[in-house]
Amino acid sequence: MSKLIDICPDFTEWPDRWMGIEPDLAYGEQLLEEFQPFAETLAKSGLSKKTIKRHLTNLWLLGGEIIRDVSLNDEYSTPATEKLRQSVGADGGPYCRHLDSEAEMKSYDGTCKKLHRYLKEMNKE
Repeated sequence: MSKLIDICPDFTEWPDRWMGIEPDLAYGEQLLEEFQPFAETLAKSGLSKKTIKRHLTNLWLLGGEIIRDVSLNDEYSTPATEKLRQSVGADGGPYCRHLDSEAEMKSYDGTCKKLHRYLKEMNKE
């Protein structure tokens, strides 16, 4: 079993990397709190390190898209928990402008679906 910090040492820095303007940072920190239990579950899942890293990369992309949407639409009053629940579903996640191929989009949507199932199981949805 791996630890999240061993697989993704920069996990706690994600909000800084997502930030475009100052209010994004606090929102990103809230979002990271929502991601952390799922990310830790992935790290302990027994999946290959490569698969876990792929899921974490997709999670990072998802966070960036959520922060971008919140920032563009000035939705900082929407709790991160609620915005995350609105963003992922049984069919995947929001459009990600950083993906170049159908395979990358399928991988990203797979992670979003996995997160959606996790949130349902944890009664966060």
